[in-house]
Amino acid sequence: MNYLQPSEYEKYGLEATTAAAWVIAASAIVDSHCRRATLAIVQYTERMRIETGQGAIRTTYLPLVAVAPATSPIVSARARYSMPRRGEWLHEEMAWEAAAVFGLPGSWTDLGAADLDACLETGEIRLPVNVLGWGFSEVEIVYTAGLDPIPDTVKVACAQLVKNAQATPALNVKQGMLDRMHLMYFSDALLDSTVRALLVPYVAQKVG
Repeated sequence: MNYLQPSEYEKYGLEATTAAAWVIAASAIVDSHCRRATLAIVQYTERMRIETGQGAIRTTYLPLVAVAPATSPIVSARARYSMPRRGEWLHEEMAWEAAAVFGLPGSWTDLGAADLDACLETGEIRLPVNVLGWGFSEVEIVYTAGLDPIPDTVKVACAQLVKNAQATPALNVKQGMLDRMHLMYFSDALLDSTVRALLVPYVAQKVG
């Protein structure tokens, strides 16, 4: 996705005649630095392990966004029951016996979006509690996340990348011959402290 449209070039300090190739390459660098395919709203699928005793997970991509007509950012979810461990539950003997009867350890169960409490800003999703205390060891979740509209900070960062590229001698090639991969090769040099600071809130962080 291009984070600047031609009508916005001058507003963010670029010449109106700036070749689209500069913006395309700068937008690609933004995505690469933020470790995501795009900052726009898209659907993600993640499978995460759950530590014993924990009843929540945190998504990698933020912010969570519900796409109309849906009212929740969670498209679907399922979780795998963990093997009961002695000493972890108040009624452990009953839990062990019930789990064995129903063959729950290791099996997957579908979770409804209405059963999950999601924080849009932090990506924390709290899982439902089983009445017998059975816990989950793994969860697979499909959700939507991204930015709409694209904030000014991202647009400023994109414009600054274009300026940095145009000011780099090794990249002073004819605009009609601008090669995206050539520009990506210099991404570390083009991502100055200003650009990095602007993009900090949008860099995907994998939570262990």
